[in-house]
Amino acid sequence: MSLTFSFAQTSDAQTIADLVNSAYRGDSSKAGWTTEAHLLDGQRTDANEIKQKIEGKNTYILTAQDTGTIVGSCELVRDPEASELYFGMFTIKPTAQNRGLGKEFLKHVEKLALGWKLRTIKMTVITLRTELIEYYVRRGFHVTNKLIPFPTEDRFGRPKVKNLEMVYLVKDIHE
Repeated sequence: MSLTFSFAQTSDAQTIADLVNSAYRGDSSKAGWTTEAHLLDGQRTDANEIKQKIEGKNTYILTAQDTGTIVGSCELVRDPEASELYFGMFTIKPTAQNRGLGKEFLKHVEKLALGWKLRTIKMTVITLRTELIEYYVRRGFHVTNKLIPFPTEDRFGRPKVKNLEMVYLVKDIHE
């Protein structure tokens, strides 16, 4: 696969929401290794939330396409004052995982951050997702000691596990 990248338009919102939900929750997510289905029930997002993010100030939804089909996406939130980029809701289509697309996607995000004159990329990951944390550590992220409770609003899903927490991961970037 050869990926092309673009920023999402509001007309992409439902496609992106469907992709994100298919990768994080339910049976379809079990086709990939990034599933949270063992930790959470319910949806991860919806088209309205994606649309709001697309329309937000300093917030972007970046998509990756293969032959015109969206196979990956993420949320990017620029904070020029802190010189950092929040990277979240990272999704690769479950049946396209384990092909190096995530690495290619992350490299593109780093190039964007550098182009925006940002020096740090930060993210949050559920602490029980050790395989995912290890993936990001191999890509240069550092696990911090900053923990936050998992959001309890239903739009994030219903926890199957008590006391879920998220940890911040940070990567310093430079040319």
